[in-house]
Amino acid sequence: MSLNEEERKRTREELRANLRLSGADPEEIAAELGFTARRLDDTLDVTEASGPQDVWLLRDHLDDLVTARGGTPVPYTVLTERARLAASAWFPLRRAPRRGRGN
Repeated sequence: MSLNEEERKRTREELRANLRLSGADPEEIAAELGFTARRLDDTLDVTEASGPQDVWLLRDHLDDLVTARGGTPVPYTVLTERARLAASAWFPLRRAPRRGRGN
């Protein structure tokens, strides 16, 4: 499963919007996910260097952070639950850490 340029652009915008809504510091997010700053940037930008597992992990983590703040995450138009099922057939997805909820 790979994304075309339009899908990457939409996903990039949605991830960045949820990063803003989360209020989290990018350095903290990188540390929580075990990413370097460069890996986080690549993943946020959905570049060719970003792994699909990383994109899903970041998506889920940002959703958790926004929800924990009492917000509603910006919906994803490409990274939908239906797409998650398809992606999980291609590669194992990792569970996002939950800040302040046991992880």
